[in-house]
Amino acid sequence: MRRIFVCFLALFALTTSTVLAGPGHSHGPITPITQAQALEKAASIVKNIANKGKVEASWAAVAPSSGEKKQGKYGPEWVVIFNNPKVEDKAKQTLYVFLNEGGDYIAANHTGN
Repeated sequence: MRRIFVCFLALFALTTSTVLAGPGHSHGPITPITQAQALEKAASIVKNIANKGKVEASWAAVAPSSGEKKQGKYGPEWVVIFNNPKVEDKAKQTLYVFLNEGGDYIAANHTGN
């Protein structure tokens, strides 16, 4: 009786994992965004992180100064640069926002790395 139970349990465990696989998502290629779209998304992200208090509130009103596509650690990514002279600490007057090629947020920092 125990063997039958173990066999049914094993069969159940092996067949239920395929239930989770299915349509509705993709791991296919990313549709790249344009530079204008990257600048717009990065500005929205900076406003969001400023409102959350992760950077000074004055960053919310700063427009991006430039954006370029670079080769990152995991593939092409957008680096959008913001300059805020209102920040007293010179080392933190420049904010770099990193987006993947499709426009998803990766990170933001003051070093550019």
